[in-house]
Amino acid sequence: MYAFKSAKKPEIIEELVSDCFIKLWENRKKIEIKTSIKHYIFLMLRNSIIDYQRKKKFLTQSLDNISEPAGQDVFDEQKDYAVLYSALEKLPEQRRKILELAVFESLSYNQIAEMLQISRNTVKTQISRSYRFLKEKIQSERF
Repeated sequence: MYAFKSAKKPEIIEELVSDCFIKLWENRKKIEIKTSIKHYIFLMLRNSIIDYQRKKKFLTQSLDNISEPAGQDVFDEQKDYAVLYSALEKLPEQRRKILELAVFESLSYNQIAEMLQISRNTVKTQISRSYRFLKEKIQSERF
């Protein structure tokens, strides 16, 4: 909702939101979230909107400095993210929930097990199966 109030075009907001999640996924091993994940994502989105508005203002002032289109590697990278997102959507709901808690909220197996009232081994098995499934889907889409 915040994003839609800040920029009126839904397609731009969707792109900014997806870019935030892509950045979060790419940097998941380096990020240390000291507050809640919601707060962290909100700040990422806010900063993306500010950057977008700055770029938009800059572009409207100087159209002479438009750079060349992105190379093929950028498009390939975007395709990889689309494949990953599609594969994540195909995971069974419970398995996806467990993976999201582990990856995006950095919860331990024990915390997830307690939260979902399942065994630690179930959490471990479901995460392992999720990664295997994602790996297979991504590899099959690439080739």
